[in-house]
Amino acid sequence: MSAQDLRRLYVHESVENVVPQEAFVEAFEELPIPAELVGDGGSYGPTDAVATYVPRPEFLDAGFVHCIRAGYDEFDTDAYAEAGVPLANSSGIHGATVSEVAIGYMLSLARLLHVYRDHQNETEWYTPDYGRPFTVENERLCVVGLGTIGRAIASRGEGLGMEVVGVRRSTEPVPGVAELYHPEELHEAIGDARFVAIATPHTPETDGLFGPAEFAAMREDAYLVNVARGPIVDESALVDALEDGEIAGAGLDVFEIEPLPADSPLWEFEEVIVSPHKGSATNRYHLDLADLVKENVRRYDAGEELVNRVA
Repeated sequence: MSAQDLRRLYVHESVENVVPQEAFVEAFEELPIPAELVGDGGSYGPTDAVATYVPRPEFLDAGFVHCIRAGYDEFDTDAYAEAGVPLANSSGIHGATVSEVAIGYMLSLARLLHVYRDHQNETEWYTPDYGRPFTVENERLCVVGLGTIGRAIASRGEGLGMEVVGVRRSTEPVPGVAELYHPEELHEAIGDARFVAIATPHTPETDGLFGPAEFAAMREDAYLVNVARGPIVDESALVDALEDGEIAGAGLDVFEIEPLPADSPLWEFEEVIVSPHKGSATNRYHLDLADLVKENVRRYDAGEELVNRVA
């Protein structure tokens, strides 16, 4: 793949959006090339690799660029292809972390952990209506999108005794998923589910995938879980569905606008859990990302195809 060996790895300061800068740089100490933290305006050549959270025009002169997030919407893949600069993303490492958040939402929404914490903050001994708490065991979970994260959600849901179905284009069986639906059968797939977990990438086809018709198709006691991307859900339609009782609640880690604006109605619903797009956040996330980048440094020098190459 490479015409010449890499001599340096540049870590752009934007990585601080998700990991500590210095710790991330230190994670490359064992590389045979030095790693250096840089800001905007640098110059790069074919012997340089760049790890970054955001795109910059000067990166199009590098040997290869590694985007340290799964979503690479902001990167102009056509420009990278035209420049002949390989671009890779960081998908495939979020299965455990993001799926734990998704399952956490479900357990909390079922067993009212979020409500109890709210009352704890007010030093109130709260007793819910007898009919409100339920167990996730034997409830149907529909996972929309069965990539790394979707499969991990399905596996953990099955482990909790849930009946798991999934939505994907391929008909290839997925471990832990009892039944597969084609995307054209979305309404049928979500119609009987107590929990609907979105784990599909954000593409032109999935933009606004969940809107008024989808919420109308869901059960009134169903919960939406979105750990994918905010624009997949029409937020105004979600608010309407919550206000009208078309669905029971939601667990949301991603939003159309981030940070979620202070005037968003989503803050106010007791049965909505809001987290600040931190599904992947753990104390070793920088190491998981670094392992991917290091593997691509090795592959680039060996002339092999990059992991997660997207352009």
